[in-house]
Amino acid sequence: MAFQRASGVLLHPTSLPSRFGIGDLGKAAYEFVDFLEKSGQTLWQVLPLGPTGYEHSPYIMNFSTFAGNPLLIDLEHLVSDRLLDANELTPIAEGDPEKVNFEQVISHKMRFLKLAHDRFQKARSPEQHAQFAQFCQEQASWLDDFVLFMALLEANGGKSWHQWAPTIARREPDAIKAQTDALKDSIQFHQFLQFSFFAQWQKLRHYANSKNIKIIGDISIYVCHNSSDVWADPDLFKLDPNTFEPAFIAGVPPDYFSATGQLWGNPVYHWEQAQKTNFAWWIKRFQVTLQYVDIVRVDHFRGFEAYWQVSAGEETAINGEWINAPGEQFFEALGQALGTLPILAEDLGIITPEVEALRDRFDFPGMRILMFAFGDASSNAYLPHNYVRNTVVYPGTHDNDTVIGWWQAASAAEKQFLATYLGYASPDAIDSINWLLIRTALASVADLAIIPLQDLLDLDGRSRMNDPSHNAGNWRWRYRSSDLLTSTLSDRLLALTQLYSR
Repeated sequence: MAFQRASGVLLHPTSLPSRFGIGDLGKAAYEFVDFLEKSGQTLWQVLPLGPTGYEHSPYIMNFSTFAGNPLLIDLEHLVSDRLLDANELTPIAEGDPEKVNFEQVISHKMRFLKLAHDRFQKARSPEQHAQFAQFCQEQASWLDDFVLFMALLEANGGKSWHQWAPTIARREPDAIKAQTDALKDSIQFHQFLQFSFFAQWQKLRHYANSKNIKIIGDISIYVCHNSSDVWADPDLFKLDPNTFEPAFIAGVPPDYFSATGQLWGNPVYHWEQAQKTNFAWWIKRFQVTLQYVDIVRVDHFRGFEAYWQVSAGEETAINGEWINAPGEQFFEALGQALGTLPILAEDLGIITPEVEALRDRFDFPGMRILMFAFGDASSNAYLPHNYVRNTVVYPGTHDNDTVIGWWQAASAAEKQFLATYLGYASPDAIDSINWLLIRTALASVADLAIIPLQDLLDLDGRSRMNDPSHNAGNWRWRYRSSDLLTSTLSDRLLALTQLYSR
């Protein structure tokens, strides 16, 4: 699908400021949308919105590919729903206000969310009751499995589902019924969390759409082994038939980000089983996602053509192999089910002619990263003069350093190449490297340009969202205050946006 020329900002909701230690779907989110409108932006890109586990990666450690993260629920919105009292809400005692302390946030927010649920159970209005019942009915295809999974996860002390009692791990009907009855209260709590999340998200999305801003969501190609997705549909994944542990692990071979590759820990797909159902689970996944976003960025798109498979037990991703995937058949089936496919393809890494052919076969815009452009010859695909229009360009993504952090670590040769390419005598003549790359992205022929908020705010590497070469400490950055989104900043971005017909 081709897109009209436009631009926007990359910011995950957890990175918004709030009183409760993590960004949420409250006041700051609406202020951010207002900033986008004032700045002439028409796109807001977020990362996956699902509930996260260990290290809180929205890509790797997610308990469901369908559910929303309850930590994003705005507590003050629950006050307006008369489920909490404003006097009850206490701000979190923060250490570093620019980093999410997930353990502290979970303890703090869950206390209020449980209180709100108790009141919802006892005194919900007829309108709330009808809305809740409608939500549970409409989302039952994924919600029923998810809420039971979360209740069982808690009842089993956080142990992975393959370590539960064999009857429930194998989803024997009698065991499912017995546990559903026994865990009724916990199940209802998780239903309430999802109902609250999606009600708030839909309200925010409608507000953004009313300002002519579309939401770019994100589908991570893989899901966590300890998730409701794998527990509910184990045949779709390559698991050991006796232990239900992954037989093979997903990742990528050595690349720009890591000399030993990336070993993600997720089970790989059993694509032959998916084909037997005409990709029903995958189609449902896209259908549900498109209920809540306008455009879908498909992470690790190359995995739909061929994926890197590593035997379980390997310590790095070096000893793996490429396995072909039925990407063309899948996207054909998806197109038949959905019609138009508003998809962006994350085609970074080791990209073959076959991957490019799959991307182009369905007219999906690929990605170009300016940070990757200046360490090579003029034939480098990431240099703007090599772009095609059906492309989305970024100075860097959530997996990159900020532009300032990248520039500080760049080699002398890379800096000189950039300076020469962009018309400077030397790197010393460059005054503001982040705004230079922002301008370069907006000026390019790429139909879409997305700018990380960190680069608009002149932030260095301490504000990086994710470093793929390190597992710990990622996904925590947030900005201090909506006061940073000044009229001066929006005017500057608006001027460039209008200058380059975005």
